[in-house]
Amino acid sequence: METFRIFIVEDDPWYGEILEYHLSLNPEYQVTRFSNGRDCLSSLHKKPALITIDFSLPDMNGQELYKQIRRIESDVPVIVISGQEDISTAVELLKLGVSDYLVKDDNTKELLWNAVIRIRENQKLKKEVEQLREELGQKYEFEKIIRGNSAAIRKIFSLMEKATRTQINVSVTGETGTGKELVAKAIHYNSDRKKKPFVAVNMAAIPSELVESELFGYEKGAFTGAVTRKIGKFEEAQKGTIFLDEIAELDMNVQSKLLRVLQERELVRLGGNEKITLDVRLIVATHQNLAETVSKGLFREDLFYRIMGLPIELPPLRERDNDVLLLAHFFVEEFCRENRMPQKQITAEAKEKLMKYNFPGNVRELKAMMDLASVMSEGNEISEEDISYTHTGSNEYFLTEEKTMKDYTIQIIRHFLKKYDNNVLRVAEKLDIGKSTIYKMIQQKDIVV
Repeated sequence: METFRIFIVEDDPWYGEILEYHLSLNPEYQVTRFSNGRDCLSSLHKKPALITIDFSLPDMNGQELYKQIRRIESDVPVIVISGQEDISTAVELLKLGVSDYLVKDDNTKELLWNAVIRIRENQKLKKEVEQLREELGQKYEFEKIIRGNSAAIRKIFSLMEKATRTQINVSVTGETGTGKELVAKAIHYNSDRKKKPFVAVNMAAIPSELVESELFGYEKGAFTGAVTRKIGKFEEAQKGTIFLDEIAELDMNVQSKLLRVLQERELVRLGGNEKITLDVRLIVATHQNLAETVSKGLFREDLFYRIMGLPIELPPLRERDNDVLLLAHFFVEEFCRENRMPQKQITAEAKEKLMKYNFPGNVRELKAMMDLASVMSEGNEISEEDISYTHTGSNEYFLTEEKTMKDYTIQIIRHFLKKYDNNVLRVAEKLDIGKSTIYKMIQQKDIVV
């Protein structure tokens, strides 16, 4: 039997005894009574599950006592019981966060009984949610969401570990299909905020005229069709993490408002005046080069520096060596298990075909490819013929994008600079071009190192 500890703060001995007796009828309730606020505060270390307080006490009023309780125990539910039916006082206390406001009359005992039951049920639900989030955090262990043994992936694990230790903003970049949202979730569910909300917003999926109201919310009557108040995504993520995917798609006008929210750590809903203090961790993602977007005047430089925080650049699958085969085996095993099929092996010829492919769609494309191969294969092996893809090779994929020769040159040089840690002399030697060509592109900001 789980004990539910209740504190009653009541200076009227007769009335306090009535409440204590009534609540003690439930053997699961352990009731302790105090005649003043000071004694209650000095006993908060006993961790009550619920506190009822008389509004008029000899040493302080109910509002003052409630505020002091909150400074010590921020989550314990508090019910205020008053001898007077003062609507303005009740409204003020409810705004401050009290769980209920009861007036002393013939119905108080029953109202209190029902209020305690309701609060206890809510606490049980909250514990279940926290437990589920705890389990979800275990599900998002780094090695379980990003599988691989390549040096590139081990570097990503190291950066993710650093991100979980602090509240620094995180910017995740990488090609489409590399797993940017999974990285964001893993950071959140392994951080101190894991028991609070993770709210993901795809900026590219929201019409530009709705982005502001979606992020920051609006008040009733703020515009035609605003028939009720709407809480924005930032408020939904309170105490947790907000993940803004495709951040480069954000309209310039909204960029300035986002910058102000991040700087002030507060927002005002559209059509409202109330300032809402925010405690939200920000993680952003994009498949674009944000620095280049800034240089083109399409993204605010001050916002860029505000959101950049800890940068994590996810490598494309083609740069992850044998992770391709490791992931292919994993996806086949997972697909067969989920579909109650016999496990299948990948032949040597099929592995060779996978290793030659460029994977423009990255991990997402590989998963789709292996799911289909598992269905198409006969017997317990996946052969070369079972693996199909749109592009026949990396060269064909490279040339499917219509670019100028200068753009192709920049892309090639950027790739090799990254591969050789920005060693200009080595890249010039590998590409058989003059080092001055590379330095000129860097000076003209065609290439950012």
